[in-house]
Amino acid sequence: MGMAVNWEDIMKLVRRKFLHLAAGAAVLPIGTRIAQAQAYPSRPVRIIVPFAAGGGTDITARVIGQWLSDRLGQQFIIENRPGGGTNIGTEAAAKATADGYTLLMVGTSNTANVSLYDKLNFDLIRDFAPVGGVIRAPHVVVVNLAMPVKTIPEFIAYTKTNPTKVNMASAGNGTAGHLGGELFKMLTGVNMQHVPYRGGGPALLDLIAGQVQVYFAGMPEAIEYIRTGKVRALAVGTATRTDALPDVPTVGEFVPGYESSIWFGVSAPRGAPIEIINQLNREINAALADPAIKARYAELGSIVFPTTPAAFGKFIGTEIEKWGKVVRFASLKPE
Repeated sequence: MGMAVNWEDIMKLVRRKFLHLAAGAAVLPIGTRIAQAQAYPSRPVRIIVPFAAGGGTDITARVIGQWLSDRLGQQFIIENRPGGGTNIGTEAAAKATADGYTLLMVGTSNTANVSLYDKLNFDLIRDFAPVGGVIRAPHVVVVNLAMPVKTIPEFIAYTKTNPTKVNMASAGNGTAGHLGGELFKMLTGVNMQHVPYRGGGPALLDLIAGQVQVYFAGMPEAIEYIRTGKVRALAVGTATRTDALPDVPTVGEFVPGYESSIWFGVSAPRGAPIEIINQLNREINAALADPAIKARYAELGSIVFPTTPAAFGKFIGTEIEKWGKVVRFASLKPE
């Protein structure tokens, strides 16, 4: 006669087995994620720059990208996706797989667009995880050499006398340079016709060619053209003068209350593994502590901007608020 089956013991055994397997399954994704992070990067990483080549965002990205490539043994490829005042490239990054292999070079313009555009196919706060800051730099007011002005007071006087003759370039509608120009118009009462481009590089080339007369440029993109005498620098937008151009005054010396500068950093699509975000933050901050990188950015008129991911996220929030006020005050609309 067979032994009686103790169903209670069997169910306990099954339940124990199930809990053991469930615990193992719960651990597995974390273990896998850590393994992925330790192996990161195991293939090339792309950094989307939402502007054309040759502008400040592009130059900044190429310096940090090269350092990361050398340091981590995989290529960090710069992918230029210009258009829509950064929105085309930013949307592409927002929709990319959140695995740490697509990053976005984020900057001042992205934070202004939150207020400038009523409907975007992404949300800068919801759809991105901040990784860290890279640089901050002044705006510099540069004019075509044929412009008969050498100072900000002369520029204001000329623009008021010739209200239809001054075309103001920008790297795109709602970009940092556009806002810097609008702030200048707001505080001085001058009139300038806005001409948006698909990045700072094309804007500078047309400035040199005389298609436009003035550009509120990011220092990294303009400094070589200033040093080689292709454009004339009238003033910088920061509250104090910059070491890169010590003889160039600030706009604020002539226009009280004016301050306009740029910054760039790195974000990843929301959901990227936290281990990879922290690793990238450590590596970027190591780059920004490297004397060679600091010197290269200083040559471009920039100062390094190391942050934690959390501090960078908080900073982005304050920038959204700041530029939102300018957008609303100037009643800016997408063009």
